[in-house]
Amino acid sequence: MRLTTFTDYSLRVLIYLGTCKEKRAAVGDIADAYGISKHHLMKVMLFLAAEGYVLTTRGKGGGVELKLDPERIRIGDVVRKAEVDSVLVECFAPDTSNCHIQRPCLLRGAFEKAVQAFYAVLDTYTLADLLDNRPALARVLRIPAAGK
Repeated sequence: MRLTTFTDYSLRVLIYLGTCKEKRAAVGDIADAYGISKHHLMKVMLFLAAEGYVLTTRGKGGGVELKLDPERIRIGDVVRKAEVDSVLVECFAPDTSNCHIQRPCLLRGAFEKAVQAFYAVLDTYTLADLLDNRPALARVLRIPAAGK
């Protein structure tokens, strides 16, 4: 299974915000830390705000911050919401599938079980679990004096 770049960036933003000692971060700082486009991150921010994970504030002193405690953000939930339009194989989207063996094929069931197992593992992690190494994350992301 391959996650979209959008999901990857969503998780990166949450990790960055969870690593920050300061409550609020500038989108430009997050983009610079990861070497990714600020434009792409703006779409991610809109998604994360709409899903209730972050708060955004415009203007001077504005930025983005976590809305929920890291212990309340389940990684499986974030990935499910970000990947809502993604399909593992074409038979998962029967309206647009051109698979000629779709009806008798048993592979779809195996893939469905695999996807369920994938999310079951991700559901055991919260953002807090991914922040156990905050000092190391702060160093590589160039976040000054991030605390635990």
